Amino acid sequence: MSEASDATAAPRAGKTRKLATPTPRDVVSGFVTGLFSIPEGMAYATVGGFSAPMGLWSGAVPTVIGSIFSRTVLMVTTLTSAIALSAQSILVGAGLDPGDLGSVAALTVMVGLWMLLLGVLKLGSVMSFVSTAVMTGFTAGIAVQIVAGVVKDATGYTPEAHNTVGKLVEGLLHVGEWDGATVLVAAATVAVWAGLQLVKPLRKTATLVSLVVVTVVVALLGTDVERVSDIAAIPRSLPPFTLPDAGAMPELVSGGLAIALIALAQAAGIGAAVPNPDGSRTDVSKDFTAQGLANVAGGFFGALPTGGSLSRTGVATSGGAQTRWAGIFAGVWLIVLVLLLGPLAGEIPMAVIGGLLLVIGGELIVGRWADIVLVFRTSWLSAAALVVTFAATTQLPLQQAIFLGAALSIVLFAVQAAKRGRLVQLVPTGDRDFRVEDAPADLPSGRTTVLHYVGTGFFAEVNRLEEEWPHTAHTHDAALVISLRGSAGIPSTTFLKSLDRLLDRWHDHGVDVVVCGVPDDLRKRFETGGVSGRLHDSVVPSGDTLLGSVREAYEIAERRRARRGASAEG
Repeated sequence: MSEASDATAAPRAGKTRKLATPTPRDVVSGFVTGLFSIPEGMAYATVGGFSAPMGLWSGAVPTVIGSIFSRTVLMVTTLTSAIALSAQSILVGAGLDPGDLGSVAALTVMVGLWMLLLGVLKLGSVMSFVSTAVMTGFTAGIAVQIVAGVVKDATGYTPEAHNTVGKLVEGLLHVGEWDGATVLVAAATVAVWAGLQLVKPLRKTATLVSLVVVTVVVALLGTDVERVSDIAAIPRSLPPFTLPDAGAMPELVSGGLAIALIALAQAAGIGAAVPNPDGSRTDVSKDFTAQGLANVAGGFFGALPTGGSLSRTGVATSGGAQTRWAGIFAGVWLIVLVLLLGPLAGEIPMAVIGGLLLVIGGELIVGRWADIVLVFRTSWLSAAALVVTFAATTQLPLQQAIFLGAALSIVLFAVQAAKRGRLVQLVPTGDRDFRVEDAPADLPSGRTTVLHYVGTGFFAEVNRLEEEWPHTAHTHDAALVISLRGSAGIPSTTFLKSLDRLLDRWHDHGVDVVVCGVPDDLRKRFETGGVSGRLHDSVVPSGDTLLGSVREAYEIAERRRARRGASAEG
C-alpha cells in the first residue's frame, strides 16, 4: 500500500498509526530541520546563558522521542527562546549553577515529570487558563529579554545592569564603547537575513543561509571578533550521557512546573496550526505526555528543557514533512551533522548569533503584533493583563511571571463571568412564542412572569444578581417562571443558597414558582441541596425543543394561579 493510501486509510479505521512508512520528503525535511537546528539551538542556548552545545543536544534525543509519541504528528519538540531564558532564571533562583550538567539534567527531568503528570491526568484544558492577553504579554516580554540578552554579542559592550530594561538602556547610553567589528558583523547578519526575506523560496532557510554566508565572509576576511569556540568547544561526539543531580530536584519542583506550563502553552496551538496530514485528530493531553517523555529522556543526554516549537515545526512542514518520521529524521540528522561538522560550528562568530537573536526577538513582536492590537481593542481588563504580564516578564524571574500571568488569566475570567450574568423577561406573544424584554423592577400582579437567568451560577455573579430579582412587596395574584436552560452550569453552593432565600421571599408573598429548563445534573444538585423539597412538583426538565419547557412551565404556573384565584373567590 502506498504512503498516500496508507494515510487516508488511518482515519477510516479509527486509529492513528504510530509510525507510518517514511517518505523521501520526510528525509529531506528532516535534513533541513536538523541543519536549521544548529544555529537556532546554539543561539537559544547562548541567550539563556548556557553553553552552545547544550542547544544542539536539545534538538537530538528530545526531538526523536517527541516525534515518536506526539499525537500532533508533525510537531517538532526542541528548545525555544522562552524555555531557555526560563531555565536559566529558575536555576539561578534555586541557587544552582546553569553550567552544571547535573543541575540542568535535574531541571529537564523535572519538567518532563510535570508534563507527564498533566498528560496522564488528561489536563490539556489547563492551557485554557492562560489567556491570549497574558500569553501575548509574556511573549512580548520574552522578545525584550532576548534583545537585552544579546547586547554584548551584538555590540561588544557588556552591560553591568542585571535588569532587562536596564541592560538595554545602558547599552544605548554607551554607544561610544561599542566594538565596530562586532556591530558590523551583527548588522551584516540582519541585513543578509532581511535580503533573503525578499526571495520567497529562501525565506524558510534565511536564518541558516545568513549564518553560513556571514560566517564564511568573516573567516575569509580574518575579522577579529569573538567566536563560539571562545566560549565553549563543540565536540564531534554523540550527546553525552548525564546523570541528573537528584539532590537538586526538590529545589526545582515549582520551577519545573513553570517551565512545563510555558512550554505547553507555546505548543498548545501547534495542533490547530499544523493539522495531521492523515486527517486524524490531535490530542493536547497526549502531546503533553509526548513532550514529557522527550524531556525525561533528554535530561539524560545533555538536553535543556524542551517543548513543541512552532518555528521548527514550520521549517519541517515547509521542507515537505509528511509523517512523524520528519521529526525523527531531524533529530538523527542533527547528530550526524554534529559528528561530521561539529568543530566547524565553533568558528561561528558570536556577533552572527547575536544578529540572529535580534531577528528572532523582532519576529516574536511582529508575529504577536496583531494579537497586541486585538487585546487593546477588546477591553481594558485584557489590556491590563497584557501590560502587567509584560512588566512581570521583564522585571521578575520568568517562573514568577508565568504564575502571575496564569493567576491574572483566572481573575480576568472570573471578572468577565461575573459581569455576564443577567436576568431577562420572556413575554408571551400569543402565538406560543416569547419576545425578550428587560426584567421588571417589581414583579407584576395578576399574571405569570417568565424570567430567564443568563449566566453560569458562578458565585460572584450570583451575589451581584440576587438583589436584581424583581421586588414582591406589593405583588398579589402572581406566579413566576424561572428559566435556567443553558445556565447555572457551574456546581455552586452560593447559587443553591441564593435560590433557597429567593424561594422563601417569593413564597412568603404568595408567589407560585416554577423552574424550567433544568438539566439532569442540576436537578440532582437541587435534590442534594434541598431545593427540590421547596419546589415540590414545580421543576420542569429541559426538553427537546428550545422553548418547550418554558411553555410547559408557563401553563403550569397559569393553571395554579387561576386555581388559587378561584379558591380565594370561593
